[in-house]
Amino acid sequence: MHLAYPAVLAALLFCTGLYGVLARRNAILVLMSVELMLNAVNLNLVAFDVWLRDTLHSGQALTLFTIAIAAAEIGIGLAIVLAVHRNSGSSAVDRLRDTAESDGTGDTSRTGDAETDGHLATPGHTKNAEATS
Repeated sequence: MHLAYPAVLAALLFCTGLYGVLARRNAILVLMSVELMLNAVNLNLVAFDVWLRDTLHSGQALTLFTIAIAAAEIGIGLAIVLAVHRNSGSSAVDRLRDTAESDGTGDTSRTGDAETDGHLATPGHTKNAEATS
């Protein structure tokens, strides 16, 4: 068996998965793209195992380990996506990032507040009042 055929197929699968991770907005499609990338790695492991004629079959053993890790990853990933979808109503990756950056009020520009400077501002006692007196 020529090594080039499975290596080219694995490279195409990996590039397709990488494009899916970088271009998709839906979290489920991103998880599917990660699975494509893992399957490309599995194909390379088995192909090199056959090509090298390894007596221990290390490539096949690593492939089984990778399949087990991928199954756990997809189970946890889908659980997280379902929980986020229940809370926010969307599984778009961009909206997940916006949810993590905001504090729930929608106002993320809280720099320069009196609360962040270590004391609470009271009426009549602000920085401007101190500077003018």
